[in-house]
Amino acid sequence: MLEPRNEAATYLLAARREPGILFAAGMTLTPVHPSGSRLTVAGLFAGIGGIELGLHHAGHVPTLLCESDPGACGVLATHFPGVPLSRDVRTLKTVGKVDLITAGFPCQDLSQAGRTAGIGGRQSGLVGHVFRLVDALKRRGPQWLLLENVSFMLHLDRGNAMRYLIDELEARGFAWAYRLVDSRAFGLPQRRQRVILLASRSEDPRDVILADDEGEDERPVFPDTWCGFYWTEGTRGLGWAEDAVPTLKGGSTIGIASPPAIWNPRDGSISTPQICDAERLQGFQADWTLPSIEGKGVRRGHRWKLVGNAVSVPVARWVGKRLARPGRFRASDADPLARGVGWPRAAWGHRGQVFPVDVSMWPMRWPREHLSDFISSPLVPLSERASAGFLGRARASSLVFQPGFLDAVADHLERIRRAAVA
Repeated sequence: MLEPRNEAATYLLAARREPGILFAAGMTLTPVHPSGSRLTVAGLFAGIGGIELGLHHAGHVPTLLCESDPGACGVLATHFPGVPLSRDVRTLKTVGKVDLITAGFPCQDLSQAGRTAGIGGRQSGLVGHVFRLVDALKRRGPQWLLLENVSFMLHLDRGNAMRYLIDELEARGFAWAYRLVDSRAFGLPQRRQRVILLASRSEDPRDVILADDEGEDERPVFPDTWCGFYWTEGTRGLGWAEDAVPTLKGGSTIGIASPPAIWNPRDGSISTPQICDAERLQGFQADWTLPSIEGKGVRRGHRWKLVGNAVSVPVARWVGKRLARPGRFRASDADPLARGVGWPRAAWGHRGQVFPVDVSMWPMRWPREHLSDFISSPLVPLSERASAGFLGRARASSLVFQPGFLDAVADHLERIRRAAVA
């Protein structure tokens, strides 16, 4: 393993109990300096800095940030003072001489919660500016290119979104590797599966992205285990997650960014976490996004969108540590995939060939707290309107629910209604 279990436990404990050790208002924290190389980083579509903060924890140095959301810019300006901040990737002329360009490009047109317009949609199509900026550097181009997006990108438009990215990379001489990664592998009780795509024209990205595999944590589920779900759904899906919350999202099927719900079978309560715990579920310090609402016109609820669109910090830290000190990928004798075949969970390729890789979404297996122990702030009861809407959709659907769950929702709704007239 790259991370000794005691180091992982120390990291998580510090982030939970002593946030000043790992997180601070500004880059005053001391990063973990590995024995390998220290890279300069240009963060495009930086959001609230999840990738950049994780890379910084691994010893790398952000030298440029680019983000258009006013609230996110407020967060970046607070936590990354002194790092140049551009507000529009469309007008950005150059990222300068850097070792690594990162881009967690907009996923609104790719995710199942969004419009699924595809890679050419108004938002997700902005990734083309990443390649424009790479081209502008010519021979001074970056050593590495790191892209991140939703898992649905592998399937959208029969895989054409992913094919577009791969073709653009290979046209510029990049070798590449990608895999799906679950944030639960890094001790966070959030089931969040994301595509991590790494490319290079001089190095082997397989030794970074594909060298580690610990296998999924088969944790037992007990009758009183907390379960997370999307109260905004209930017709065709639920996002059910045992001992975790489902993916925190920047949008939902009802068009707003909102917290997931949590069912506590022990007392039957149906509640939602507060934003400070949502930030921690992404690996940030509580109240990391508080600076976002200091600007004019930014509502408090916008913090949920910012957190939902972020990259989990420990995932980026793992990538950063492997960039500094690569592992060793052991290639199998797998045959290359035919063009047009669905994209697998992990693969690598170069010069038109795609080779599938049999790895899990768990490159690490850090100690993970139970959801009931992780949540540190009081839960908020799900409102009458939200409970009634979910219950109506769920009862009208053909979904199969865990025994006792819908009865618990109905009882919760009745308690809220009785309290309202008391």
